[in-house]
Amino acid sequence: MYKIAAFLKPYRKEVIIGPIFKLLEAILELLLPTIVALIVNNGIGRHDSGYVYRMGGLMVVMAVLGFGCSMVCQYYAARASQGFGTSLRNKMFKHISSLSYAELDIFGTPSLINRITNDVNQLQLAVAMLIRLVIRAPFICIGAIIMSMILDFRLSLILLAATPVIGVILYFIITRSSPLYRKYQQKLDHLALVLSENLSGIRVIRAFAESRREKQRFDAASEDLTATAIRVGRISAWLGPMTTLVVNAAIIAILWAGGIHIDAGRLSQGEIIAFINYVTQILLALIVVSNLVILFTKAASSANRVNEVLAVQSSVVDTGNLELPPADGQAPAIVFDHVSFGYNTTGELALHDISVTIRRGETIGLIGSTGSGKSTFVNLIPRFYDAVEGEIRVEGINVKEYGLEQLRSRIGIVPQKATLFSGTIADNIRWGKQDASSGELMEAAAVAQAEEFIQKLPEGLATPVARGGMNLSGGQKQRLTIARAIAMRPQILILDDSSSALDFATDAALRRELKENSRDTTVLLVSQRVSTVRQAEQIIVFEEGRIAGIGTHEELLKSCGVYQDICQSQLSSEEVGAR
Repeated sequence: MYKIAAFLKPYRKEVIIGPIFKLLEAILELLLPTIVALIVNNGIGRHDSGYVYRMGGLMVVMAVLGFGCSMVCQYYAARASQGFGTSLRNKMFKHISSLSYAELDIFGTPSLINRITNDVNQLQLAVAMLIRLVIRAPFICIGAIIMSMILDFRLSLILLAATPVIGVILYFIITRSSPLYRKYQQKLDHLALVLSENLSGIRVIRAFAESRREKQRFDAASEDLTATAIRVGRISAWLGPMTTLVVNAAIIAILWAGGIHIDAGRLSQGEIIAFINYVTQILLALIVVSNLVILFTKAASSANRVNEVLAVQSSVVDTGNLELPPADGQAPAIVFDHVSFGYNTTGELALHDISVTIRRGETIGLIGSTGSGKSTFVNLIPRFYDAVEGEIRVEGINVKEYGLEQLRSRIGIVPQKATLFSGTIADNIRWGKQDASSGELMEAAAVAQAEEFIQKLPEGLATPVARGGMNLSGGQKQRLTIARAIAMRPQILILDDSSSALDFATDAALRRELKENSRDTTVLLVSQRVSTVRQAEQIIVFEEGRIAGIGTHEELLKSCGVYQDICQSQLSSEEVGAR
């Protein structure tokens, strides 16, 4: 909580002024029972209606002033809490955006969404209650006890005796509910994961007629969350009744002892009425405190989850070096020098001692079975991950010496999963170059074999793209993502199995256009299709995280058994023999 409190620094004025006005309201509220006692003793007891009206008018003025103070506090609480929430969300989003794939894989998307929305909202509410009630409620309790002590010290001892009992109740509730709130948040993350998988995979679920099984899976996660919420609710539900029971027992004891004092002439009727009013104020304040305990217990759990995210440092450090030496024009485009890499989740190496040199302007094919390390290899070039061992150089400079923006501005990458954003087709292609003209967009689309279907659309480049490109086919989405990468005119273009949804004729036309229009661009074609990579100037064959062979299609057919097996599984015996 203390680390997150730093986000309240811009709102010092609101955090100070708000409670001050709330204290003024509390002071006015504490004076009202004493005025009631004066009205009973001096006005009603002496049949002085003028005194009653005067004091009644004073009470109205005090009530109006108290209401005004409350509204001022409410205003400052709203400003501080909303500003705090906005700042914290912005900070979390910026921090999450700076994390590498390794850290994002650990948290998972559903959990991060919950932390930046639900947990921040919980903290935002806690800030509002901090300004509005955290000072007021204890002040009312303490002030009411002091005022009751002034009225009659012996009767106030009953309230003092009830205080440790209430403290024990609060301690019991907090220690029992805090662990459950943490479990509740974790199960909420799990429910969000199940929901996300169901919504994103709805077509697959229906295709396999597994809607019933997925409904049962969602119900199980929902019921597990509900069971935890009920357990927390049962414990928290004890707080209000137990507090009320203790305070009401104190009221009964005060009435019994007060009656004795009145009979003995040591206490007036007005004073006993004021005393009961103070006890009632204490009761109401304790009910508020009990709700605050529950609220801040939840907020503490949310604060821990938010701090977990903010405390994680990216394993890929952005040096931001703006004074790099000029690139060596004779240096290879990409060099892997004894590079090894492993994902933290498995603990095993995904790449083992990879050494390869790729010259400028070459078209390189990368092929291998699923999980052989092809995508991991290309993900190390733009530093989505950092190598565990060895060195990667782009244009003769270690990739770690580049600023991330500098490095990635040189690289156009089309990932395996085609991802589009809501907007228009033009908006999506312009991700590669924000100031691109319509002519440049259509030029990139032509190379990516997307021009034909764009021209057939009634609105052309202005055609809206639904969330995730749901209104486009798989092949259309892949071609648009390729056009997006081409539009930026990168020095290195990585196509990570990005033509899997294209037919063979379109795939061949795409490769032909790339060769003709990107002569100065180093192209890396990741594919499991031999037909996609066999015309490449060099083919790198991967097997279980190692390079099994490097060479042309013809050379590998003679020297690489792994490549021969791949070709035999995809090509006819005549094609394999002919090449």
